[in-house]
This record gives sequence, structure tokens and C-alpha cells, in this order.
Amino acid sequence: MMSINFMEAVGSAIKLPELRQRILFVFAMFGVYAVGLHIPVPGVNHERLKEIIESNAAWQFMNLFTGGALKRFAVLALGLNPYITSSIIMQVMSYTLPQLRALQKEGGEAGRRQIAKYTRYLTLVVAFLQALGLITVFRNNGALEAGGLWITLYVILALIAGAMFLLWLGEQITEKGIGQGVSLMIFASIVATIPGQIASTVVYLQAGTYQAYQIIALLAIFLITVWSVVYVTQSQRRIPIQHVRRIIGRRQTMGGASYLPIPVNAAGVMPIIFAMALQSIPVTLASAFTGRTGWVADAANWIAQHLSPGYSWFGAFFFAFLIFAFTYVYISIIFNTDEIADNLKKQGSFVQGIRPGNPTKDFLDGVVSRITVFGASFLAIIALMQYMVPNWTGVQTFALGGTSLLIMVGVGLDFLRQIESQMSMRQYEDFLR
Repeated sequence: MMSINFMEAVGSAIKLPELRQRILFVFAMFGVYAVGLHIPVPGVNHERLKEIIESNAAWQFMNLFTGGALKRFAVLALGLNPYITSSIIMQVMSYTLPQLRALQKEGGEAGRRQIAKYTRYLTLVVAFLQALGLITVFRNNGALEAGGLWITLYVILALIAGAMFLLWLGEQITEKGIGQGVSLMIFASIVATIPGQIASTVVYLQAGTYQAYQIIALLAIFLITVWSVVYVTQSQRRIPIQHVRRIIGRRQTMGGASYLPIPVNAAGVMPIIFAMALQSIPVTLASAFTGRTGWVADAANWIAQHLSPGYSWFGAFFFAFLIFAFTYVYISIIFNTDEIADNLKKQGSFVQGIRPGNPTKDFLDGVVSRITVFGASFLAIIALMQYMVPNWTGVQTFALGGTSLLIMVGVGLDFLRQIESQMSMRQYEDFLR
């Protein structure tokens, strides 16, 4: 656990003028975002749109990441999904294309800015495709009025502008606030849906639709999930490293021992996002044809039902398989055991009891593989809980599942670390004066 809790950290930081200004800036940007969630796009049949979103778990998950804007089809309906998709594509390409890999590793700050520029351009393309896809699906299902070319272009441009505006807000938070701006915007998107979910749950409870024991069961599962996510997020395997005493010129560097930390959940939430994105493609496309007749409608309905994790065991197992596969792929990308073993050898360091070079690499591969099995299993369980818990408890109005909690806890802990880091740095500066 962190040395001080979240509220104490924020309270202490507010006492420092510069940190107070940065924290207030973050909340001001959240306020701007909240306003944007309610700016509508014309021609929306809100009742029909609500039916579509609530009929499919994939749509509900997407709505959660847009702060409820998708359910209202506001100008921010795309959320940060285009940027997330583009970042994933660029990250994979950076490890597969030699030119981008060299730019990332050897280009320094200029290289990172260039990759960020490419990501923005790709975000525009992805936003256009996603906007066109949403309009097509919603129109075919009666949620949007039929319009001509100019109306369609207007809606597409409004959605693209909303997505790019959110990206700009995130960049402003990174530059002038505290923490990683895009992550905090995703955090805000999830938090924005919580009051509405709680209000709906209370209404159903008062009406007698839900019983008290169902709410108690939901709260118990919620608290256990939060504890599990916090525990696993901060858990790590520490591999002991021995440093050899070296003499450089007239200076002697001391040997000693340290450790190489390997997080249990090093992949974070990315495998779930990968799996959700891949599995939602056929489900979303099928949604555009469920209103047809004949074999086309039958095929579309079969895909929509059997590939949705919340509606069939096949969909659940397939979703878990994708999470396992993406976890192993993502870990192999971000945790290069060849590079780690080589760096340890160059530094004159070694894993205690293991010879440098290939034996170290083989040892690290074994450790990472065993940890990844547990990490992937944890991610699969957490991801499936968002579909299973409503069936277990019977409470359908509270959609804050394990994936959302994983994101919120991860971003919250990172925000807390950033505050502690800023406070420590300023205390050190005061000490030097």
C-alpha cells in the first residue's frame, strides 16, 4: 500500500501553491469534459438508442468509456477510443517495424514527439472510421434519422472534433496538471457514469424490483474486487541482483545487492482492451444487420448472441482465450528478457545463483512465464466479472465491473505516486536552500 492514503495526499498537496494550482487545473478540465458530455448531435432517437446500448454488453462497455456520451450520442460519443486504438496500433508497429523501433529507442525526445505526431494523424483516420461505423449501425437500427450527405458529414465532423478535443484536454492535463492526462480522462469517463448508475439502482430498490440482499451481495463483490485489484496491481516478484565491485580510473564503485521487480500484472489493462476491441468488431458489425430478414438476420443474431461474453459460455471462453493470448503477446513485447540479461551482463551484475548471459535469459523467461499465467488468469476473471456479476446478483443497473475498477485503481495509484513524487521533490528543493 501507499505510505499515505489518497485524501491525505491531496490534502497535503493542496497546501503547496504550485501543486494546488496543478490539481485545480485537472479538476477544471474535468468540468469542461462534463459539459461536453451533454452537447447533443441532431437527429437522435434517444429511446431507441438507449435500447440498443442496453441490449449488448459490448455497447455498454463502450458507453462506460465515453462517460455516458455514447448513450446520449453527444459530440464526445467516440470518447478516447480512437486515440486508444491508434496508440495500440502504433505500439505494436513500434516493435515490429525497424524504422519506428529505431525512432523510439534512439530518437530521444524528438523521436517520441514524432511518434506522438504519427499517433495523432492515425487518431484522425480511426475517428473517421469509427464515426462512420456508429452512424451506419445506429441508422440501420432506427436510432438516427436518415439524412443526406451533408448531414452525415456534419455528424462525422462533430464526432471527430469531439474525439480530438478530448485528446487535447488530456495533453493539457499532462502538461499543466498532474499525472498522465489521457489516463485521467479515461478515469473521469468511468467516474462520470457512477452517479447515474447509483441513482437507477436506488430507484429500482425503492420500487421493489431489487431486494436488499441483492444490493448487499453487490457491495460485497465490489469491495472484494477492489481489494483484489489493489493487491495484485501492487504485487511483484523481486529477483535478487548482485552487483560486482568495479574500479574505473581512480574511482571504485561499490558492489552490493538490489532486486529486479517483475509486476504480477505487468500488462495492466491492455490485454482486456485488445480482446474487447477484437471481439466487439464482429458483434458491432452484426448489429447493423439484425434488423434484416432471412439468413442474413439469422447469422447476425447468432454472432451477436454467441460472441458476446455476457450472453453465452462460448463468448465467455473465447473472450478469456483472447485475454490470455494478448497477455502473453504484450508481455513478450514490453518485457525483453534478452535485453535485460544483456544489460545486466554489461553492468557487471548478475542474478544470484544464475550465470550471466543465456542462463540468465532462460531463468527470466521461466519466471515471467509463470507470473504471466497468474496475471492472465486474474485479468480474465476480472474482465468476465463485469458480465457475470449482474447475472449473479440480478442487479442490471450497476455496470462498474472489474475492468473499470482495474483502470480506476491503476490510474488512482499512479496519480497518488505523482503527487508524492512532486511533494518529495519540493521538500528536497527546500532542504537545499
